[in-house]
Amino acid sequence: MSLSLYNTLTNKKEVFKSIEPNMVGMYVCGITVYDHCHLGHARAYVAFDVLARYLKYLGYGLNYVRNITDVEDKIIKKAIENSETISSITNRYILSMNKDFKDLGLLEPTIEPKATDYINEMILMIEELIKNKHAYVGKNGDVYFAVRTFEDYGNLSNKKIDELESGARVKENLDKDDPLDFVLWKMAKQEEPYWNSPWGRGRPGWHIECSAMSLSTLGKNFDIHGGGPDLIFPHHENEIAQSKCSFDQEFANYWIHSGLLKISGEKMSKSLGNFARIKDLLKTYHPEVIKFFLISSHYRSALDFTNESLEQAKAGLVRIYESIDEKIILKESDEVDKGFVQDFECAMNDDLNTPRAISILFEIVKKINLENDNLIKRRLVTTLKKLANIIGLLSEKPELFFQYGSGVDTQLIEEMILKRNLARKDKDFDKADEIRDELKSLGIILDDKADGTKWKKV
Repeated sequence: MSLSLYNTLTNKKEVFKSIEPNMVGMYVCGITVYDHCHLGHARAYVAFDVLARYLKYLGYGLNYVRNITDVEDKIIKKAIENSETISSITNRYILSMNKDFKDLGLLEPTIEPKATDYINEMILMIEELIKNKHAYVGKNGDVYFAVRTFEDYGNLSNKKIDELESGARVKENLDKDDPLDFVLWKMAKQEEPYWNSPWGRGRPGWHIECSAMSLSTLGKNFDIHGGGPDLIFPHHENEIAQSKCSFDQEFANYWIHSGLLKISGEKMSKSLGNFARIKDLLKTYHPEVIKFFLISSHYRSALDFTNESLEQAKAGLVRIYESIDEKIILKESDEVDKGFVQDFECAMNDDLNTPRAISILFEIVKKINLENDNLIKRRLVTTLKKLANIIGLLSEKPELFFQYGSGVDTQLIEEMILKRNLARKDKDFDKADEIRDELKSLGIILDDKADGTKWKKV
């Protein structure tokens, strides 16, 4: 069975076929760096991390481009409010973003272009659009894309021009020829950053940034373009229009979008003030717990966030980690259970059905826990780890996973365990129980095994 992916452009699952054999070009719209990343961002980028990992598992080479938007209205507004330079704002939040994504265990993109490094490419694209009569200079000096010159406008978002027109007239802009037209180049206002252009000092519109960066890093036609559901319209719709009108050929072949992350039934966003920062969640929850929560639902489905949902995800992942016998030292050459591998691949080939893939992991766990034959158990544990690794799980040593976020001094815990073991050796069981209870009050549970006492945080 071949990999099938849901293409937003055609509204159906399609068998994936790359332009170049065994090589995939993938562009994912990245972060606008004006604040710390939240769980809604993780929802999208974990989804594309799973896709990247699975493409590599299937044997594809991957050119994964994830851009950074470092010039935009929100960034400028924050810089003015803070009496701070644009670069100071963006550099700080780029570092914050990179740390969050690294801590989450996301694969690094092949290229991470910044919008401000591609201004010349944007200007050249805008010049081409003006030359081809798809763009014009408005009455205020801004450059606009003429939407009605692209007959396929609205195909991605399933919107019709007439419906868009009625909505656009509510906030009609007299500086442009048509209410539907969108800005490609803005004249710079006082205190705003600017670049010199044929139309005067200004800065790019948001949509042209991704078209120029994808063209520069992947070429005119590439395999996959992705992002969150809020980007379908107008951002990705506008990207398609300006890109196809600029070079008159296909743009991206597959458009992949993740589902919304909601909190109390509303989209999680900074503007609504209902967001949970990734770095704050990582203080309590192991990165794989967060990933497990996000991929326990299909990447295209809406997902509701609550503290209880993270606790449920933690409990599920604990079950999987508890099935791994640390005394079994696995090797790359170890055999796997081909039946489970086939079932797992079948699930993932069906538009990255991670809920089904995770259920297969639990089937393996069940068999591990019932198995007494060490050779069979070894094969099952090998299978479990290799399949889990494909979707970014079970990369931690079980002992370290269980100790994550203990909130207490690890050295102190080890010293207390040593004192308890000495008390047990001296048959001072009251003292040993006292130390065990003290640790329990700190949320630390002990497990006495043949090779020593292990502890974990509950």
